[in-house]
Amino acid sequence: MTPRKREHGGQEETQKEQWDKEYKASQMLSPSNVPQVDVVRFTRWLKKSAKKAGEPIEIYEMSVLDLGSGTGRNSFYYAQQGATVTGYELSDTALKMAEKFARHGEQQITYRKQDIGAPYQLATGSIDIVLDITSSNSLSDKKREVYLSEVHRVLKPGGHFLVRALAKDGDSNAKALVAQNPGVDPDTYVHPDLGLVEKVFSRETFMQTYGSKFEILDLARVSHYNMVAGRKYKRNYWIAYLKKTDAKQASPQEAK
Repeated sequence: MTPRKREHGGQEETQKEQWDKEYKASQMLSPSNVPQVDVVRFTRWLKKSAKKAGEPIEIYEMSVLDLGSGTGRNSFYYAQQGATVTGYELSDTALKMAEKFARHGEQQITYRKQDIGAPYQLATGSIDIVLDITSSNSLSDKKREVYLSEVHRVLKPGGHFLVRALAKDGDSNAKALVAQNPGVDPDTYVHPDLGLVEKVFSRETFMQTYGSKFEILDLARVSHYNMVAGRKYKRNYWIAYLKKTDAKQASPQEAK
């Protein structure tokens, strides 16, 4: 029997409520000011690459947009280094906690309740770094087009975009979820524990999706373990370092 796809309209309408529900239930909430390791590695790489190119950068001179900022762990990391940081988040619960952390840490961070698949209230070419740490995985393909266009618009020429996305390659669990609980868009599923729609990418589809607007400087597949609903999952992710440029897409080598 072929699995029946969920109705698109119902998915779109419930995502916002479902995210806040999950944050309240603390299944996905990470009440910590410790930045994610992928963000720290990216920042080190960015500084090293700029220095090697003879154009060293200072984080305190930069503007950062944190998409799906959650409790603000990555926003806080950049604010501590003096960057001007804006965090976009849908969950009221997460926003309240992020704002509390910022106040207690005496950091000036602008948090806004914002759908990252809708137009951004930011000036064109005003952002140096955009972060998407597994935040766009629940966007429909239609909203993904808006998200990609808006990130490209707000980034400065030469600005960088860090993306961590769910990988389909080498992940039997992801492939099973797509087959057993399909969403409407290709390579999407409705998570059986969370009720959230998630999209997974093959290497080819990731490069097609993001390479159409950004230069892919590096693309690597990594594995992390996550706890969801009391169960531990091993998930594969794409870690991509992207750049706003008119140059043609690079040919990054996938990490083994």
